[in-house]
Amino acid sequence: MGSVVGEKFAMAAEKAHEENLPLITIVSSGGARMQEGILSLMQMAKTSAAIARFKEGNMPYISILADPTFGGVTASFASLGDIIIAEPKSLIGFAGPRVIEQTIKQQLPENFQRAEFLHEHGMIDLITKRKELKQTLIKLLSLTVGNYKTGS
Repeated sequence: MGSVVGEKFAMAAEKAHEENLPLITIVSSGGARMQEGILSLMQMAKTSAAIARFKEGNMPYISILADPTFGGVTASFASLGDIIIAEPKSLIGFAGPRVIEQTIKQQLPENFQRAEFLHEHGMIDLITKRKELKQTLIKLLSLTVGNYKTGS
């Protein structure tokens, strides 16, 4: 996540808070934009603070994790949703499985960092196929926001 993504995300969260709207994100990231240096790292705090301000309201934040979702987004706003949804078999984590295995010098469990593994361990609330996402969101919004109306 670079500084532009961090700024756009913070602005979207602020706008949703001001207008008392739910916030829905679809996240996919390979990690930090290393060429931005500390500016990229600062986006983790910026986006997390934006979510904290958003949650002062009463609307839900739904975070949808696509494949892959790695790096700072996972360690910040992507993991802070009131409801976290992932696409089937998505790879999700901070560091990739090869980096972790090289660091700890052990083989990781099967399906480690896959959506299904994370769902079994409580990090993800729901796994939904992309083609079913619209109906899933309509149902969740009707349960959390109330009289949610769909457009044509």
